[in-house]
Amino acid sequence: MFSLPLAIKKPILGTVGCTLAVVITSITLKTPPKNAYAQNSPPNSPLTVRSDIQEANSETGVVTARGNVQFFYPARQIQGTSAQAQYFSRERRLVLTGDVYVLQEGNSMRAETMTYLIDEGRFIATPESAQQVESIYLVTENQGNPPAPTPVSPAPPLDNTLPTPDF
Repeated sequence: MFSLPLAIKKPILGTVGCTLAVVITSITLKTPPKNAYAQNSPPNSPLTVRSDIQEANSETGVVTARGNVQFFYPARQIQGTSAQAQYFSRERRLVLTGDVYVLQEGNSMRAETMTYLIDEGRFIATPESAQQVESIYLVTENQGNPPAPTPVSPAPPLDNTLPTPDF
């Protein structure tokens, strides 16, 4: 089940088709985030990562998952998919790359690369070259004065023939 290259002397764990619950209790998710009321989570909250291949380097504290990555962080109601995920346990950040999709409490975001800063409860998303990041947010209406419904017509097709500006 485990394959360790002979050239690597330090313990690196390689698994194929397995699930790794990233609960490195002595290193990760030990303290709830500070100054983030809505982001508080209990100590030692599990961040579960599923993928085709995973490696954990105990020397660097980096866990890398590749291929059909799915991750779940129930303490903050976050789940998503990507081609690769790297969890940096010492910095407490999750870096997702390759067709990233994240869903949190009904809000969603798509990007080529996304970094989740656990202590800050913040995502940083960047698109592929010449592309954009897409976010969909659930917006609650003011209960005191709900706006009058307005008819919605379909959006016109995008004009891909716009001239490029000369800078």
